[in-house]
Amino acid sequence: MVHGGDRFTGPALIDDDTIDAIRDLIPLAPLHNPSNLAGIEVARSRFPDVPQVAVFDTAFHATLPPRAYRYALPGDLAEKLRIRRYGFHGTSHGFVARAAAAHLGRPLAAVNLITLHLGNGASAAAIAGGASADTSMGLTPLEGLVMGTRSGDLDPAVVLYLQREGGLSVDEIDDLLNKRSGLKGFTGVNDLRAIEQRADGGDEAAAEALDVYAYRIRKYVGAYAVALGRVDGLVFTAGVGENSPGVRARVCDGLELLGVALDPQRNTERSDRPRTVSADDSRVPVLVAPTNEELEIADQTLAVIHGLDRGDDAVMSHPEGEAR
Repeated sequence: MVHGGDRFTGPALIDDDTIDAIRDLIPLAPLHNPSNLAGIEVARSRFPDVPQVAVFDTAFHATLPPRAYRYALPGDLAEKLRIRRYGFHGTSHGFVARAAAAHLGRPLAAVNLITLHLGNGASAAAIAGGASADTSMGLTPLEGLVMGTRSGDLDPAVVLYLQREGGLSVDEIDDLLNKRSGLKGFTGVNDLRAIEQRADGGDEAAAEALDVYAYRIRKYVGAYAVALGRVDGLVFTAGVGENSPGVRARVCDGLELLGVALDPQRNTERSDRPRTVSADDSRVPVLVAPTNEELEIADQTLAVIHGLDRGDDAVMSHPEGEAR
């Protein structure tokens, strides 16, 4: 499930109450929650005796403190409309944080990590002792880093300007910012491999797109280093993060102030296991940790089911956000 709002802080056994709560959250994820619900309801009708579990992409970020999740809007309005930072890619950030800690040979509770989930969608997270302390995506997956087709951070007044001066409707602006912006807006394509090839061939628009893309990531890394106070690892994951040594090099170029030093040879090596790509003298280890969101979902599902087998369902998330 993409969106659990502030009502689901972990995986939840699917029952009528859970379905009602997910349906109530549709305004926060109108493109995703309805289709997720359709699959759930079909499966329930076909396999009524098989327990189902909902694993929420937002749940990992339920630990965000108010200073990280609140927007500077009137409190009563924000509460009424449930406007706050929720964050996404939680299954990925949680999985790679544990993988990175294991690779470093340290307890997860003892390390502060900055994780970069870089794919067609992209987000950064500051993880303190295994708990999400901040993340770049917000109310929706549109906020934050430059992505394949999403704009990322934008002056809110741009939306008003597009409506007033560009004559665009709300739906047209939504389509523009989510499906026709980001790398695609810069270059006409959202495949980063093609953009890197074009940049290597002298395409100025592609080179500028990569520069903006990496610069935005570096800014978040710097901000999260300050937010955490100490960084024990910078972790790249997902399709771009795992497979583009060029993007990793661009992001790390300029992070020397934080003690980041990439090893060029290690950075070009490939593996399906977590690996270190920083130099031996790098004060902050730089890691590549392949994500496995499917395995994370399966693990969380098994935890809930095993809790039922034991008669102990404290691992589940109540639709109101309290353990039950």
